[in-house]
Amino acid sequence: MKPSLQVRLSQHLALTPQLQQSIRLLQLSTLELHQEVEQMLEQNPFLEPDEEAAAPFEPMAERTSAAERAGERESERAAESTSGSEGGDDTPGLDSAELGTTERDDWENGTERDDFDGIGETPSKSASASDSDDFDGADRDAALPTLQDHLREQLRGMRLSQEDAAAVMVLIESLDDEGYLADPIEEIAARLVDEDADEEAREEMVDRLRCGLRFLQSMEPTGVGAANLSECLTLQLRALPRSEAQMVAIIVCKSHLELLARRDLKKLIAATGADEDLLKQAQALIVACEPKPGRPFARAEANIIVPDVIVQKAGRGWKVVLNPDVMPRLRINDLYANAIRQGRGSSSLNGAGAGLNARLQEARWFMKNILQRFDTIQRVSQAIVERQKAFFTHGEIAMKPLVLREIADELGLHESTISRVTTAKYMATPFGTFELKYFFGSSLNTDAGGNASSTAVRALIKQLVAAEDANKPLSDSQISQMLEEQGIQVARRTVAKYREALKIAPANLRKAM
Repeated sequence: MKPSLQVRLSQHLALTPQLQQSIRLLQLSTLELHQEVEQMLEQNPFLEPDEEAAAPFEPMAERTSAAERAGERESERAAESTSGSEGGDDTPGLDSAELGTTERDDWENGTERDDFDGIGETPSKSASASDSDDFDGADRDAALPTLQDHLREQLRGMRLSQEDAAAVMVLIESLDDEGYLADPIEEIAARLVDEDADEEAREEMVDRLRCGLRFLQSMEPTGVGAANLSECLTLQLRALPRSEAQMVAIIVCKSHLELLARRDLKKLIAATGADEDLLKQAQALIVACEPKPGRPFARAEANIIVPDVIVQKAGRGWKVVLNPDVMPRLRINDLYANAIRQGRGSSSLNGAGAGLNARLQEARWFMKNILQRFDTIQRVSQAIVERQKAFFTHGEIAMKPLVLREIADELGLHESTISRVTTAKYMATPFGTFELKYFFGSSLNTDAGGNASSTAVRALIKQLVAAEDANKPLSDSQISQMLEEQGIQVARRTVAKYREALKIAPANLRKAM
């Protein structure tokens, strides 16, 4: 076989490290972004928090002088020339369609959007200037008493022997966030005695812990220290005034909770010997109990979702503004940057100038990528709001069908970019805070020839269930027929899927006793 040379012409998109970082930052949640920022602050000495920033998303070009921008671009050119041979670590296998046309052109041509031009170097700030002024969220959490703190405070007021107090303290530390014992007494005792201890010592420890458990279960909140739901409810019912309904409720909680969950009235009557009215009174007592005694002490901050964007009324329409609380405030340390600029071309840096220039450029690119991330989130959010105007006036029942492709075509971005933007990003609206993906939904046919959003159909199902007769709850087939009467074609299986997504129980479990 004779060797030969062939010339082949092809197009290939090489993703630079900066472009890869932009893609990665775009898909991060707010928490992940802040973790990324903290990591970058630790690794890059040129980057520092800007606590004096007047507005986190204020166009930084307005805060940068012409001289600073000229020096910045000069530094960028020097960094690019020194690191040009290092930029070949492109990631293969990523299609060029992964980014929108606008984004590709900006990065490949070496140009920048006006929104992100001119990141300047502002004066450094003393670290001790505002350390004592800000009240950190962790400090606020620490000020709230936990369940363990509440129980330990009660323990101090109880006159117990040293051994009993120690046993109660061990059990308090063994509680989970809901107020239940995380492990059986026997396992807790096994951890407290030596491995070579005899059986008598183990049983003595178990007895000591069981005695301490009685003291623990006498504390507030009632029901704390239970091993399961049945015991938790029983402890709370025993604390109520004695009555016939209370005794029936205790029997149900001890042995027949499953029958109560199934609303099986006939079997409950046969098992307890109580009549229907007495069972309803017992059910009311059980429903009034707290199944999770530790819930009042749970840290609510851990469950709060901080929105990335906020929708505000603007005249007859709606506008989207970025939430300043989630936006990192960063700046370039001018002391280090000026040292690099003044030492360029001299031997004072002992050959380290190329590496330091690269780190300075890395800090600038990181800030620009963060700004571009928030700009893209705002643009996508505004496009969603324009498409779903009816939702912000009438609620979820007025939601329209919407797919990622529509927003992608409108903004000139790729569908995968819209998917990244709408994942783990949240919007605050007059009706609550929702993930951006919430506003996208498939379409269902209507008799009028139009389309109805699956989100609106779920809202209708929720309304129908809320208005149903508790003695005769609607089945999935009946809900399907009622939706068809309103011109919306939904199969029974689809109704069941939407009902489960809404966490609505089946008809037999919604039926009143």
